[in-house]
Amino acid sequence: MIEDAVSSLPLPQRLALSYAPRASRNAFAGLFALDTRFAGIVRHAREPMLAQMRLAWWRDVLAKPAAEWPTGEPLLALLAEWQGESAALCGLAEGWECLLAEPPFGASEIDGFAMGRAECFAALTRLASMGERADDTRRAGRIWALADLAQGLGKPQERESALAMARKEAGTRFRLPRALRPALVLAGLARRAVKRGGGDLLAGPADMLAALRLGIMGR
Repeated sequence: MIEDAVSSLPLPQRLALSYAPRASRNAFAGLFALDTRFAGIVRHAREPMLAQMRLAWWRDVLAKPAAEWPTGEPLLALLAEWQGESAALCGLAEGWECLLAEPPFGASEIDGFAMGRAECFAALTRLASMGERADDTRRAGRIWALADLAQGLGKPQERESALAMARKEAGTRFRLPRALRPALVLAGLARRAVKRGGGDLLAGPADMLAALRLGIMGR
């Protein structure tokens, strides 16, 4: 199940996940797979209302105890690791819903999207019994969310707004324990993308080497 989920992830998330230790791998994999599912719902939406309905279904399901989740959706089985923190996953759906607003996106839509991803990263610290690192991990999530969003935005003013927010976050350095290493890898790749003015998080061999260093050494 996890192999199928991983194979569909964007390359930066797949690479980051490869540095997750066994104890936190499923939780990260579930988050990345759900995030990728939401991205597809929003990206391929012909009618915003239909996309909102699909996101609302996920919110309604994730708001229930895991024992009440439907059994026919494989992704929900992978998200069983998130028991007790599934409210953050509901917030992720709300973050993606911000991108269904009428363009151009303003600061509130961009910030709402970033908050959805960031709070999931903070929740991961609690799942790993490292809640004291939540602020750092939340910041890692915001940097990744903003840089990743910027490279997918078509309008220059939207892109610059996302990059400006990312620059404010990228100046603070932090280290994270090995259990949270995927968050550090994505934040590091995002910083590099922001520094060069946006674009793909994995733009060439230098980014791959940076991910390798962060994934293995944590710095």
